[in-house]
Amino acid sequence: MSLKRILAFSRKEALEILRDPITVWIAVFMPLLMLFLFGVALSFDVEDAPLIVVDHDKSAASRALADQFLNTPYFRLVSAPDDERVAEHALMNGRARAVLSIPSGFGARLARGQGAPVEFLVDGTYASTAAVVSAYGRAIIYAFPRGTLELPVQPEVRVWYNPQLRSRDFIVPGLFAVILMAFPPLLTALAVTREKELGTIAQIYASPLTKTEFVFGKLIPYVLIAALQLAMVLAGGFLVLKTPMHGSLALLTGLGLIYVVTTVSVGLLVSTLVRTQVAAMLVTLIITLMPSFLFSGFVYPIFTMPDFFQGYSARIPTMYFVNISRGIVMRGAGLAEVWPNVAILVGYTAVVLTVAILLLKKRIA
Repeated sequence: MSLKRILAFSRKEALEILRDPITVWIAVFMPLLMLFLFGVALSFDVEDAPLIVVDHDKSAASRALADQFLNTPYFRLVSAPDDERVAEHALMNGRARAVLSIPSGFGARLARGQGAPVEFLVDGTYASTAAVVSAYGRAIIYAFPRGTLELPVQPEVRVWYNPQLRSRDFIVPGLFAVILMAFPPLLTALAVTREKELGTIAQIYASPLTKTEFVFGKLIPYVLIAALQLAMVLAGGFLVLKTPMHGSLALLTGLGLIYVVTTVSVGLLVSTLVRTQVAAMLVTLIITLMPSFLFSGFVYPIFTMPDFFQGYSARIPTMYFVNISRGIVMRGAGLAEVWPNVAILVGYTAVVLTVAILLLKKRIA
């Protein structure tokens, strides 16, 4: 294997990339566009949730509890009917997401120093939203002034790593992994299949390049592009979207470089299996972007999935970088905490590159 030939081939590949405006657009602008679209638009936070208050007591204490809900940004009052059935119908048809029902005698029980139960109903159609709404409701009830509302149990609730429960702080570190699995493999797969379609790859087959030199020559320029994308999404996440960073940025960047080698290697493997750019695009999207969204832990926790899909998730490299990214960004984890994920990524990359080299058929023009 000749380093000189690899570098010369990489230089040729880099010049072809710079001459192709579509490739430059995909490489530079699409990752930032995806980061900001999902980082801003995708949110599990709840604000202005439609709330119906059914106050059967009509006392100062019941009004104070209702005001406790409405004086937060999380709820907005839709209506305050006297009939419970009206509230339940609104919950059923989607006009309300929650109902606060205060029974008669609420204020009198409080005045006697007795516990006064209240009912808080939540629309469970959207499980993630329902969990957040119910958590907000419980927190507001527990925060009701002591001495006014005495509960049989006074729980002490603490939230670590994301005490404000801001979904952006959770989504953006996961987006780093998803974006870097979406674009580098696609660019790499399209580049090789484009040469197959144009027939220019025959010149490479006729050259003295070995299969290993060809693979590494293709790998280098796209790893550099992916490294640029890594720098852009990190800058966008921390400087523009203001995601808090609790760990080492240098460690995240270094491990991110390992991950981009993994993602580019996946693109090279795809390019050895297909002949056209359309096929390369479809296969790449199917095996990278879709699993990254659904089975990497980016949106849905892995432990909530059936065993079969948990096993499938373990075969997706995105899952391991999601663990690394969120561990460093949100928990302040160091290498000692994330090294099992790093080891798996390194092993995954070695296997993918080896398979790509073995599948690449060198032909003589």
